[in-house]
Amino acid sequence: MRLDDYDPDAIRVTEGGRGSGGFPLGGGGKLGCGTLAIVLIGALVFGVDPGQMLGTIENVQQQQAPTQSQQGQAQQGQRTAAQICSDNAYSQESCRALASLDKTWQPLFAKANIPFEQPVLHFYTGGTQSGCGAAQSAMGPFYCPADQGIYIDVSFYDQLDRQLGAKGDFARNYVMAHEYGHHIQHLVGLDQKVRQAQRQNPRQENALQVRMELQADCYAGVWAGKNRDRIEPGDLEEGMTAASAIGDDTLMKNAGQAVSPESFTHGSSAERMRWLKRGLDSGNEDACDTFSSSG
Repeated sequence: MRLDDYDPDAIRVTEGGRGSGGFPLGGGGKLGCGTLAIVLIGALVFGVDPGQMLGTIENVQQQQAPTQSQQGQAQQGQRTAAQICSDNAYSQESCRALASLDKTWQPLFAKANIPFEQPVLHFYTGGTQSGCGAAQSAMGPFYCPADQGIYIDVSFYDQLDRQLGAKGDFARNYVMAHEYGHHIQHLVGLDQKVRQAQRQNPRQENALQVRMELQADCYAGVWAGKNRDRIEPGDLEEGMTAASAIGDDTLMKNAGQAVSPESFTHGSSAERMRWLKRGLDSGNEDACDTFSSSG
């Protein structure tokens, strides 16, 4: 996908600390909605039982965002966005995608008269602390609603390529656009409504989470659809391959586990491909109502 150069002063980018260690079973704080197959990618890469991991990771409950003084402390000594984005090809590509996503979604919010705020893209290595708790690379990219941050260790892209077989720039852009989709859900208040519904009906917790994840996939497709002139030959195939590779059923099979639909948190490969394609084909966010659709 051909993405334009960007103004580093027009996007919100920062960097976290460095950490070490694997997936923090039984600890490490709570993460918000939007991890890109945190549980199952961890199971595939590290051979951990997905059922055990699912039991240790809780969905975020509107946690308090960092205070202004904490934010100020975190910003001391940080490099500029231009310096952070130029670290490597992956970070530069992610910043280009972020700028494109901002430019695509902000006018839609203005047209709907809904307040818009850009998310913050946090790069980190190994581990860091987010507004939703501790984060480790093994969890994969995620969105934290408490601080409106997209968190990513770009080494994940190597895993996406080598271990999951999802190659190409569009596969990586899909990851970014999916997490950005969770930011859209947060800005319109959907994530809060879903969390409330999950508390009221715990038996539907996973099913509701799947609906959120599929909608984020659809929103990723909408972004691509609205930038169709930027799409290159092979991009659609890369996106479909990535969506298939991170379907819950595929990851469970690859981890040597029995497929357990009741444990799905992101949707099957077929569902993820279908909703990504629906967004891309329509280029219309209104086509992404996964909550009233059975498709």
